[in-house]
Amino acid sequence: MASTTLSSPNKFRKAIMKLKIASSKLIKPLYVGNPPPTLTDCIPLSVFDKVTYDQHVAVVYAYRPPTPPNATIEQGLRRALAAYRGWAGRLGKDANGDPIILLNDEGVRFVEASVDRNLDQSVTFSPSTSLLSMHPALEGVVELVQVQLTRFSCGSMVVGFTAHHLVADGHATSNFLVAWGLASRGHEITSLPFNDRTIFSPRNPPRFDFQHRGAEYISRNFKKVYPLIDHDVDDIVAHKVHFTSEFLSRVKARASSMNGSRKPFSTFESLLAHLWRTITKARGLNGSETTQLRISVDGRARLNPRVPNEYFGNLVLWAFAKAKVDDLLRAPLPYAAKLLHEAVVNVNDDYFKSFIDFANHKVEEEDLVPNADTEESILWPNLEVHSWLRFPFYDLDLGSGSPYIFLPSFSPTEGMIFLLPSFAGDGSIDVFVPLFQENYTIFKEICFSLE
Repeated sequence: MASTTLSSPNKFRKAIMKLKIASSKLIKPLYVGNPPPTLTDCIPLSVFDKVTYDQHVAVVYAYRPPTPPNATIEQGLRRALAAYRGWAGRLGKDANGDPIILLNDEGVRFVEASVDRNLDQSVTFSPSTSLLSMHPALEGVVELVQVQLTRFSCGSMVVGFTAHHLVADGHATSNFLVAWGLASRGHEITSLPFNDRTIFSPRNPPRFDFQHRGAEYISRNFKKVYPLIDHDVDDIVAHKVHFTSEFLSRVKARASSMNGSRKPFSTFESLLAHLWRTITKARGLNGSETTQLRISVDGRARLNPRVPNEYFGNLVLWAFAKAKVDDLLRAPLPYAAKLLHEAVVNVNDDYFKSFIDFANHKVEEEDLVPNADTEESILWPNLEVHSWLRFPFYDLDLGSGSPYIFLPSFSPTEGMIFLLPSFAGDGSIDVFVPLFQENYTIFKEICFSLE
C-alpha cells in the first residue's frame, strides 16, 4: 500500500547533536492591569488529580521560518501564566498532609538553545532519542511547566514543552497551549480556565456501584507481577505508523460490517480494534492468555451536570476491554470493536460518580494507592492507549502559524501507544507504537492487512 507508511524503528542510542544552551531561567506570570494576587493561596488536588500519573509529560513542536523572537514568545507565556496560575506554582502539602498546588508564582523554566545545523540534519521526527535534547529533563524537576526554544541555522524553531500530569490532563494542557499562542500574538485570552476542583463531592449516602479496586487503585502492599518473557527493555523499539484516511475508511467499514442498523463504530474504535488484534498477533501470545486494553476516557462530557470544557485539572478515568487471545484473533474485527465500544460507553456518569464516592470513602480506609505506574516499562500482554485526536495541539500559533510537526517525546514503554492526527491535515492518523524488536518485525508485515 504505497500511500501508507511505517517509520523505521529507533533503538535507545544517544543522539549526536551540539546543542548550545544560551540561557535557562525562571519566568513568572505577568499580571496586566490588576494587582498581583496573594502568594499564599493553594489549590487542593482532586480525586482525579491524585489517581493519575505522577510525572512530567513532554511534547515537541516544530515551526518553519520565519518565527517570532524568543522575547515575544516569553512575554506571551508570562501572560498565559497569569490566567493559568497553577502552572507557575509548586506541588506541596497542606496542614493535613494532603497534596496541593501552591499558588506562589515561583515560575516556570524557560530555556533558550541553538544548534548550528539545519533542523532536518539534527532531529528525526519519529520516535528517536534526538527528541530528548529538544526539551528539559523530566526527572528531579520542581517546576510544573518547562519550555525550551531551540533555534536552528535554517531558521526553523523547535518548542519543547513539559508539564506535570498531576496538575492537568491533556485536554486542560492543550487549552493552556492555545492560550499561550493567543497571548504571544497579542490577543486576549478568550477562554479562561475553570479552576474549581472542589466540584466533585461524594454522594450522601455513597454508592459503590462499580469495581474500582484493581482499576484505579490497588493495595499499597500489592506486589505487581511483571511478565516473564524472553526480552528486556533494551529490546524495545519505538516506531510511528501512518494510517491514511483511505485505510481508516476501510477499517471503519470492516469493523462496523456486522452492526446492522446500529450506528457505525467510530474511526478511533475501529482503528484501535485493528491495532489490538494486530499487536496481539505480532506478540505471539498464548491463546489462553487474557489481553487487556486500557483506554483513557475524558469525563467532562460524561458527568451530569456536564463539566465545562475549560475545566483546568485532571478529569480522566480508564476503560478496560479484555479478551482471551484465541477469541480476539479468531473472531472477526467487529468483535474487538464491540468490546472496545462497550468498555468506553460503560465509563459513564454513574461510573464517574461511583469513583468519586469510592475515592473519598474507601481509599484511605483500605490504604489503597493509584494503579497508574510510572515505573512500568513493559505492558505485555496488555496495551495502554492515549488518544490525542481531539486535542487542539496544532493550534499553538506563537505568531507565525501552526506547527508543521507535533509529537510526543521519546518515551518507549512497550505496549503504550499514542494516536495523533497527522500533521498532513488530511484526516490521516499517526500511531506511535513501542514493541520488542522481534514483535515489531512481524507487526510491520501485518499492520496494514485487514484479512
